[in-house]
Amino acid sequence: MQTILNLQALTDKKKESLFTAIYIGGIFIVIALVYFLSANLWDGLVKFFSSLTLAPVPATGISLPAPAYPAAHINLYMAAFQFAIALGILEIIILFLRVWLHSSVTRLAETIENIVFWLGTSYLTATYLANMRIPSDWFVFWAGIILIFGLALVARSFVIFAKR
Repeated sequence: MQTILNLQALTDKKKESLFTAIYIGGIFIVIALVYFLSANLWDGLVKFFSSLTLAPVPATGISLPAPAYPAAHINLYMAAFQFAIALGILEIIILFLRVWLHSSVTRLAETIENIVFWLGTSYLTATYLANMRIPSDWFVFWAGIILIFGLALVARSFVIFAKR
């Protein structure tokens, strides 16, 4: 007597509840792993926030908070990289589940948007943030994050457009 769970027969609402549970559980697992695998992460966070100072935003007349010595926080940046890459991988798993369970196009597009955002953020963190030396570069990093967010929205719109 073999019982097979037919996940494809679930209602859309139950499928979305399943995805939400997997995603939230995955986030908690990622947070725990990053915290335990990173050396002195809590101390790094405290030092990072206590090192914030006002720095001039390039080509503007305003100043915003930025770390006084960005290179002093490499361990924190690497933890952020690990978090972002892990969430990107989690989103890829969710995408495979969504395809397998025939989720709606808008949910597939949302998941692809999240993949582009988290993997793009991990790339910027590893290549740019970890090599930052002066406080004004902090703002260039955030401009890159805004760019990645825009690319993620474009990726989402392409998926929706392609399915119509």
